[in-house]
Amino acid sequence: MIVGIDAKRIVRNGTGLGSYGRTLVNDLIRLGDSDMQLRLYAPDEGRDELRSQIIEGAEFCYPKGHPAALRKAWWRSRSIVNDLVRDGVTVYHGLSGELPMGLHKAGIRGIVTIHDLIFMRHPEYYHWIDTKIYEWKFRQALREADHIIAISERTRQDILELGGEEYADRISVIYQSFAPHYSGLVTEERKASVRERYKLPQRFVLNVGTIERRKNLALAVEAVDLLPQDVHLVAVGRQTDYVRELPHSERLHLLSGVSDQDLSAIYAQAEAFVYPSRYEGFGIPIIEAIAAGLPVVACTGSCLEEAGGPHSRYVGPDDVIGMAEALKMSLRGARGRMERIERSREYIRRFEGNDVASQVAELYHASTL
Repeated sequence: MIVGIDAKRIVRNGTGLGSYGRTLVNDLIRLGDSDMQLRLYAPDEGRDELRSQIIEGAEFCYPKGHPAALRKAWWRSRSIVNDLVRDGVTVYHGLSGELPMGLHKAGIRGIVTIHDLIFMRHPEYYHWIDTKIYEWKFRQALREADHIIAISERTRQDILELGGEEYADRISVIYQSFAPHYSGLVTEERKASVRERYKLPQRFVLNVGTIERRKNLALAVEAVDLLPQDVHLVAVGRQTDYVRELPHSERLHLLSGVSDQDLSAIYAQAEAFVYPSRYEGFGIPIIEAIAAGLPVVACTGSCLEEAGGPHSRYVGPDDVIGMAEALKMSLRGARGRMERIERSREYIRRFEGNDVASQVAELYHASTL
């Protein structure tokens, strides 16, 4: 069985969809399934430091020559099918909610991972043209897909409600995994080096993710200002115009361009993790934080309880006082903190790599029967 995988995000995106793809591919390789050959299709080589994170056992494939951006987009959405047929691909997996046109007609089984439908559930966070494009890609993927992977029960419900109940029998909920280095030990020397490089405060609550309006970082900023004065907020992620809307606070530290290795050391020095997003498809940073040994405070209203489990704390996305109190009960020395951390770590074992990869590999095999 030759499995083709959409690798655009794998070679281009440092976090989010890129992290999901790299972790899944590496875990599939580690399964050691001799009946499964992986071919990773990307419109270009992308970033060396991201591509090199894929371990030995999969082959990258690119379009011929050096096409311009428009031709790359065309290749990925349509003409890639010719390459898949040429290479003998039997199953093609779109990792980011897309499948090329003509896949089903070519006799190639299509599997697509749907992460979220926020662009349909909350279009106010997007440009209206983008929402139309994303919705078209979503419906196109449903037409081409033999099977759909939803990364959470919340996403499955959104697909059924916004895509159609007729897809119910074709959807499997397979949770995301997380990169194992977040749960590894970090040396004191490494911590000190990273602390100096990024000028980290001695005590801080951590947030990781794109700093945009939907992520609702303002709630965390206001809540941290109600905590003891030596507790700060460190937010790591790509910054958007939303940064200008954040409340002014001397205790807010914004970081971007942080490598995975440095991020692990930042996780290791935080006291708690806050994820105040109003809506998510899953929330992988929550699992990373728990793996790193942090208590989590997140918001209600989407799927974050699925990611964090029953021993994390959850508050309304506009509840500043509730957020401050939940964070206070998550700082070092708080009663029950260590017990909640250990129980949360037990909970996230369901997201460990080979369990997730085994489920995906089983789906690949079943689709060829």
